Amino acid sequence: MKTNLTKILALLMITGLVFQSCKPKNAGNASSSGSAEKAYVAPGKYDEFYNLVSGGFSGQMSVYGLPSGRLFRVIPVFSVDPEKGYGYSEETKPMLNTSHGFVPWDDLHHTELSQTNGEVDGRWIFGNANNTPRVARIDLASFKTAEIIELPNSAGNHSSPFITENTEYVVAGTRFSVPPDNANGDIPIDTYKENFKGYISFISVKKESGEMDLAFQIECPGVNFDLSHAGKGKSNGWFFFSCYNTEQANTLLEVNASQRDKDFIMAVNWKKAEEYIKAGKAKRIPAKYAHNKYNEKTHTATSEMKKEVLVLDAKALKDICYFIPCPKSPHGCDVDPTGEYIVGSGKLAALIPVFSFDKMLKAIEGKQFDGSFEGIPVIKYEAALYGEVKKPGLGPLHTEFDGKGNAYTTFFVSSEVVKWNIKDLKVLDRAPTYYSVGHLCIPGGDSKKPNAKYLIAYNKITKDRYLPTGPELTQSAQLYDISGDKMEMILDFPTIGEPHYAQAIAADLIKERSIKFYKINENENKYVTKGEGQAKVVREGNVVHVYMTSIRSHFAPDNIEGIKMGDVVYFHVTNLEQDWDVPHGFAIKGATNAELLIMPGETQTMKWEPDKVGIFPMYCTDFCSALHQEMSGYIRVSPKGSKVPISYSLGKTKALAKN
Repeated sequence: MKTNLTKILALLMITGLVFQSCKPKNAGNASSSGSAEKAYVAPGKYDEFYNLVSGGFSGQMSVYGLPSGRLFRVIPVFSVDPEKGYGYSEETKPMLNTSHGFVPWDDLHHTELSQTNGEVDGRWIFGNANNTPRVARIDLASFKTAEIIELPNSAGNHSSPFITENTEYVVAGTRFSVPPDNANGDIPIDTYKENFKGYISFISVKKESGEMDLAFQIECPGVNFDLSHAGKGKSNGWFFFSCYNTEQANTLLEVNASQRDKDFIMAVNWKKAEEYIKAGKAKRIPAKYAHNKYNEKTHTATSEMKKEVLVLDAKALKDICYFIPCPKSPHGCDVDPTGEYIVGSGKLAALIPVFSFDKMLKAIEGKQFDGSFEGIPVIKYEAALYGEVKKPGLGPLHTEFDGKGNAYTTFFVSSEVVKWNIKDLKVLDRAPTYYSVGHLCIPGGDSKKPNAKYLIAYNKITKDRYLPTGPELTQSAQLYDISGDKMEMILDFPTIGEPHYAQAIAADLIKERSIKFYKINENENKYVTKGEGQAKVVREGNVVHVYMTSIRSHFAPDNIEGIKMGDVVYFHVTNLEQDWDVPHGFAIKGATNAELLIMPGETQTMKWEPDKVGIFPMYCTDFCSALHQEMSGYIRVSPKGSKVPISYSLGKTKALAKN
């Protein structure tokens, strides 16, 4: 153990020295060639691409324009958002329900656009929750989170949400193996090898509506699943996962999970798994997990607690999972547009292995195995290997493709993106990043039809790139023009959270489908108020319902009396506007939750429990007109037991004082 620790510390010291020596000397002059004008988008002009970026520990997803790098929107997914009232309004609270209760935060690492025939189609984008395992679907017509499904038998959800080429499934692998949910978890941690399991989840997606369902899981050996990608074209029907900690260590993983020269890529035959499901080979296992949906007609979310899941045992069914050795501590696992080449990226490897799908199938058919691991056949390394990219850089992480036969891989330690040819495995170009790049993105770069115009690198460290802001600096992305033979940096721009993976899509696939407003006549919220004449305040015991409207520039009603201490008040606010980009906000002095942000034609509800007797102003928080400041009102709160009756009004006042 002491010897191993010494080796690791020596490796880290060398890595640090290499990083310092590889730091680009001309960090401030990356765009000195005059190419920055390629990123310029004139005022009033549209960007060519949407860039949808994970927010990491913010639990959100952000939307940027490319090539400008302008931030358009932050989409709340797994985190409450006071700007939009997400997770605060009564309609959206159910979206953050889990088997653990209301969980208002998560760690959104990866994004994945829906595809049809292996090409991005602009309907939905999926995001993962790495902490409390969940997968979300965001509707790209509204840019709102439409659905979240929790994953049982999982702990950490890093290896997701990657999709099959027709979005039949969103697939997720557990980051941390743990005992199954229905097993006794009160066991010694050092019984990892005997009692901990890794689960792969297959979430089905309805073709038209996008509605998700946890179709089945595959129980696998207790390892850590890192990243994954689906096969495409010839390899459609397969899924590939990078795995580390094949040592099955449970402590000091930086040492004990880095012992082997090779870990694994796990190949999963999901078509064969479907056959076993139909043949009744799966077991129904008790499992508690939440399935949350947002209804665009009622503008309301619901949460259902599911109770079981179908599980296949990979150890018992020998032909659905296979391991391919992959050096060393693999992170990225990427499939080229043809579906023939699978690229593994070992964080501690000095090369990039490229595996052949055809050779893998021949190896399976010819039983070219090197034994098994926990009951799963291990294909011989050379039997599946197409070849190795030699001395590509230090710390390879992720690879995307340009559809022209080239691959682009990020290198965390040497802070660069490296372009190489898939067929001859020769390095063609290198471009520095600033600094410690993680993921990268090419529009459609993980699909059958990439758009090889831009590449975006998402960096972990910025150091000297921006004005200092205390001990933590902004996260960043950098944009490269890859239309020519050489990569050319044309822009860097700050990002929210910590960007991990991202997807980019041509703007034309989304912008014409964008919802401009909700038709008030189609609003089916149970508390909708479709006109000021329907506005009212109703007492039901100590519960008070305020049916309110908002329109430029007043609320109806805007004076409310008869609220008492001990009351629970629900403000159901309907935005009567039928014009694009005229939301209204709603806030009350001292309210312990956030504001509401109500889109045109939408209804949202704030729950309020007054904490003292007095007059409470309410007002619109979203600037809506020249008289936005006047869009306000008052609520009177009386003592408990008061005889003040419920009353409400709009426009009624005593005679105005004369000068």
